[in-house]
Amino acid sequence: MIGYTTLGTNDLDKAAAFYDALFADQGLKRMTPNERLVMWSSKAGAAMFGIIKPFDGEAASVGNGTMIALMVDSAETVAKLHARALELGGSDEGEVGPRGAGMIFAYVRDLDGNKLAFYAPK
Repeated sequence: MIGYTTLGTNDLDKAAAFYDALFADQGLKRMTPNERLVMWSSKAGAAMFGIIKPFDGEAASVGNGTMIALMVDSAETVAKLHARALELGGSDEGEVGPRGAGMIFAYVRDLDGNKLAFYAPK
C-alpha cells in the first residue's frame, strides 16, 4: 500500500501555492512542511502526496512515463480539479472523459511539468 508519494520541484513556494489552491476543496491539509518538503493528507496516518526539492541538490526533472494518479469521489470532482489545475497555470494532458471500464479520467501537468491524473468511477 502506498504511504506517500513525492514529485520534485525547483520552486517549493510556488509549487506549494499551486497544490494548496488545487487541494483547497478536497479536505487535504499540509503535513510536515519544512525547507525541502511539503506533504498533504486528509488525516494523520493516511496516504500523503508531497512536493520536494531533491536531496542531492540537483535540479528536479520530470520522469518520462512518471505519473501520479489521485482517486477522487466523483466525475464532477475530476472535472473541477482538471479545470482548477489549468486556472492555476498547469497544462492540459488529457481532457475529462471516460477511459477504461466505468472510469472518468483527466490529466494535467503541474508548474514543474509533473504529470497528474485525476480519476473516479462514472
